[in-house]
Amino acid sequence: MALIAIEEHWNLPELTSAVQALPEDRGDPSVMLDGLGDNLERLHDIGDARIAAMDAQGVDLQILSLAPPGTQPLEPADARTLSRRANDIAAEAVGRHPTRLRAFSTLPMADPAAAVAELERAAGLGFVGAMVYGRTGETPLDDPRYDHLFATAAALRQPIFIHPQIPTRTVRDAVYSGFDPVTDLALATFGWGWHLEAALAALRLIVRGTFDRHPDLQLVLGHWGELLLFWTDRADSLSSIAGLDRKVSDYVRSNIHVTSSGMFDPALLRHVLEVTTPDRLLFSTDYPFQRPVKADIEKFLTEFPTDEDRAKFTAGNACSLFGINL
Repeated sequence: MALIAIEEHWNLPELTSAVQALPEDRGDPSVMLDGLGDNLERLHDIGDARIAAMDAQGVDLQILSLAPPGTQPLEPADARTLSRRANDIAAEAVGRHPTRLRAFSTLPMADPAAAVAELERAAGLGFVGAMVYGRTGETPLDDPRYDHLFATAAALRQPIFIHPQIPTRTVRDAVYSGFDPVTDLALATFGWGWHLEAALAALRLIVRGTFDRHPDLQLVLGHWGELLLFWTDRADSLSSIAGLDRKVSDYVRSNIHVTSSGMFDPALLRHVLEVTTPDRLLFSTDYPFQRPVKADIEKFLTEFPTDEDRAKFTAGNACSLFGINL
């Protein structure tokens, strides 16, 4: 049984340095999480050591993506330069390991026209989609300036993965502060805030009518849907108010795929299967931030109700969505 992991991170040292050099009001303190343990060493490797880690987990193929926050906090010129460089490096890695690696492109979202051009260039290089974040500065992903990007992604069959990002400084101060600095950061990122941000970005795209205009566009959300799938009953009430063609939950089932992100809790699987269909589920480990061992992965896979559903989750859905031939 093949196993394709689609949310597996790497990083570019010069990009990390550029983010760390930003003023506080534009920076992203979550980059400090890259330095915990041996994360940084693993993030910088997209060669033999990564392949060895995949072998140990039983993963046949990884889809590479830059760790947060990508290039989105940067000024347009820096975002363009470093996005292109990151994509060239990822393409080289895939070229060295064509049976083991694919990649999501990094886009200079501070320059919407350049983001479209880079998506087109990356698609030509064999990238299987793009990873973006829900906000660029103060501009949300559903802003009309990005509509051409989504039209292009739909036409090129390039799925867009919306990865979590840290809330704005104003929101962090109002909602996620009051503890010690490390707890504040954890609460605003992996403990809670990251996931609300990603869910809200996807929900705003739905409410904006993005999928009514671009019905072929496909999104991917990590962490079993970033809480969105757990609240569709209430979210459906937005559909008539926003003048949408369908219910929010219908768009979730037709235009959004969700990944496991290393969260191998059978209760999460059971709930998601009640909300969406088995052909919307994708395997991922969120490497190197989560590192489930092979035995844990194999145990979780026994929780699927049928062999067919299990095969879709492990590789079938990824092959279909991203055009991968094993």
